[in-house]
Amino acid sequence: MDFTLPTFDQPFALGKTWINVGFYSAHFDRDKGLEDKNPGLGFEYPLNDVYRVTLGTFHNSDRRQSHYLGLYVLPLEVYGVRLGAVVGGFDGYPNYRNGNWFPAVIPTAAIEGKNWGLNLAYVPTIRNRLYGALSFQLKYRFE
Repeated sequence: MDFTLPTFDQPFALGKTWINVGFYSAHFDRDKGLEDKNPGLGFEYPLNDVYRVTLGTFHNSDRRQSHYLGLYVLPLEVYGVRLGAVVGGFDGYPNYRNGNWFPAVIPTAAIEGKNWGLNLAYVPTIRNRLYGALSFQLKYRFE
């Protein structure tokens, strides 16, 4: 396990940036009429093997526009799958802080090849505020 802090001694390389076009959310509450397809545009940039900066926007499950900004912390690797969480902020959910920004910690697994990757996230249910789901985010990089 490597818990080192990110270093910034390497120059920025655009080819390392992962790009995604949103999420697919398999909601636990199937009877709520939630939108499973969450199109958008997002970016993820690795600082090192453990830390990645992420930001983006997407059409959320409540059919509103959301934004996010965060840091993936993926300190564990099991059979090539990076495990950890994304820590950050989200907005756009009308039942949670009236759509304003809120902090979140979301358990995440990342499976990555040279150009294609998949982030799997567990979004917990927060009663009367946020509907839980398993979220799938396909990503691509041009490196």
